[in-house]
Amino acid sequence: MSNRVEHVTPALLRAWGLPSPGESKKTRGDVIVVGGSRSSPGAVLLAGEAALRVGAGRVALAVPRSIDAQIGVALPEAGVFALPDDAAEPFDEGLSERVATADAVLVGPGFDDSDETRATLLSVAAAAPRCVVLDAYALGALPHLDRGMLPDAVILSPNKDEAAILLGREVETGDATAVREIAARYDAVVNCYGVVGASGGAAWRVDGGGGGLGTSGSGDVLAGAIAGFAARGTGTERAAVWGAWSHARAGDRLTDRIGLGFLARDLARELTPTIRDTLAHPA
Repeated sequence: MSNRVEHVTPALLRAWGLPSPGESKKTRGDVIVVGGSRSSPGAVLLAGEAALRVGAGRVALAVPRSIDAQIGVALPEAGVFALPDDAAEPFDEGLSERVATADAVLVGPGFDDSDETRATLLSVAAAAPRCVVLDAYALGALPHLDRGMLPDAVILSPNKDEAAILLGREVETGDATAVREIAARYDAVVNCYGVVGASGGAAWRVDGGGGGLGTSGSGDVLAGAIAGFAARGTGTERAAVWGAWSHARAGDRLTDRIGLGFLARDLARELTPTIRDTLAHPA
């Protein structure tokens, strides 16, 4: 296995391109974001908006019943499903069908209880999704879950602390060896602070982003972007790379334009022009 890490450039991404959008929202990919809590209702909103901003055609949000009405008003472009009041209960037929038919299912943003998150992830797995993206508390549940219950297509988006949980030891920022090790252990594609690793050993590095990305909700935007690219049909590796690139470059653009202090919602809105300009000409 090569130790080479490929540096991501606009030229590489232009060579990859993105799948054709087709003629309707159904051909641009369907994402469902499963997460949220009364303490963190905004996380699913940021993730859902990011998925739409990178070109996904449809987004639904599955959230606790205590916040579903407010969530529906806050992001009118998304469908809304209520999670079971008891996380150990199975999903109802409508939610199970949506999870099974979605092109990408993002689990984790906004959850704040580890046991409930694990139970919900088990229900997601039982619905047999095509592709799952795990973030936040869902990553903490993964070491206690049979990997065989999840689909072949799995993308993980940990921060440094979550990467340490997945690996069982401390992980330094930018450690490609550790990212590859996580990818191999969980047979997944992993993005951690701009290093993307695949279970087969391939790895990419995305530079940029800066300190501005260290803001509340930034990781939710990143996870939503990755899910959106995956739903569009890029494949898991390219979804993680495109997500990492567009997130980092959006941060650079905002820093250049307005300086430190931009919000995660600003990042989500900057994704669309970032992708357009990346495909059009060198950054």
